[in-house]
Amino acid sequence: MVDVAMVGAGQTKFGNHPLGLKGMWSEAIEKAFSSVDNDCLPSMVDEAFIGSIAFGGSQLGNTAALLTEHSGMDGVSVRRVENACASSGFALRDAWMTIKSGQADIVVAGGIEKMNDLSAERKRYWLGVSGDTEWERLAGLTFPGTYALTARRYFHEFESTHDDLVHVSVKNHMHGLDNEVAHLRKDVSFEKASSGAMVADPLTLYDCCPTSDGASAVILVADHLAHQFTDTPIWVKGSGAGSDKLALHDRPSLTQLRATQLASQKAYSIANVQPNQIDLAEVHDCFTIAEVLATEDLGFAGRGEGGLFARNGQGRRNEGNVTINASGGLKSKGHPLGATGTGQAVEVFKQLRHQVEAPRQVRDAEIGLTHNVGGSGATCAVHIFGRER
Repeated sequence: MVDVAMVGAGQTKFGNHPLGLKGMWSEAIEKAFSSVDNDCLPSMVDEAFIGSIAFGGSQLGNTAALLTEHSGMDGVSVRRVENACASSGFALRDAWMTIKSGQADIVVAGGIEKMNDLSAERKRYWLGVSGDTEWERLAGLTFPGTYALTARRYFHEFESTHDDLVHVSVKNHMHGLDNEVAHLRKDVSFEKASSGAMVADPLTLYDCCPTSDGASAVILVADHLAHQFTDTPIWVKGSGAGSDKLALHDRPSLTQLRATQLASQKAYSIANVQPNQIDLAEVHDCFTIAEVLATEDLGFAGRGEGGLFARNGQGRRNEGNVTINASGGLKSKGHPLGATGTGQAVEVFKQLRHQVEAPRQVRDAEIGLTHNVGGSGATCAVHIFGRER
């Protein structure tokens, strides 16, 4: 089996972007290819996978072909990958498997979403399409409501309160403050985050990530080409994916994501890495309670100890065994649905190459992880990256 290396990565700023789909994708691709140390051109790409929900329905059909047409990849085999908010995490997995199997040597994985040119009503509709239509969406349950139910159950089962979620929010805003591509760059005090406007009890405004525009892309190559393009490739050491029941009422537990557990177990096994070896993890904190669950499901904290993990500041940059969401996470960096998964990979690529601007650089980072969840947890993709092959 072929080993897979990441040799380039780039993204737009996440937030309210003035460009449309074609412009954002072109910008992300240009940044990805310009980050490659030695000449690598879009015309050299064998295949491309682009994650997107096609939010708003602006280009539901042939989205990927439209985008590659405007980024120098004419004629490349390309397809759109849709798996809710985990779309580009699965695009990355598809790209990894394509090279791993020997079917291609140079593959682009990316994602894109244009969200903020819609009315609030249309946004709510498109944000809801990834939930169970019959039992949740048509009954009026929103994603803030879904994760509010999860938070309430977590507080009931374990010794945790909303203050633990506040610690997550404050940390991620602190991490994102100096991130030039982050959507929300502002310092948030504990007092401010604990008194935010209520969205879905117990979740307030400061527990919820923003809706964002943005695009991201990474360049993967087969092992025999890695050092042709760079002296410091980042190796994709493991990839795993899992799924779970879509509707919450069909799941045996609201306080753990089986999809995350399955995906991470596979990724750890392939990479031959243990959770305590991870230096930084970009996890899917669409809501603060989601990060608490992720720290447990990924093995960074014991069952029921995710709240304590946040309370003790263990995920803060360079303060614990693992830095959680050095980029600011979805909470601060932003969440342009389809672009989030490969956006996480862009951050890990730069962190492991020790190319992140101070003070954001995670000290002595050698192994990183990305965790990309679809919707309320029905799908999940986990990837593990390392400086060493």
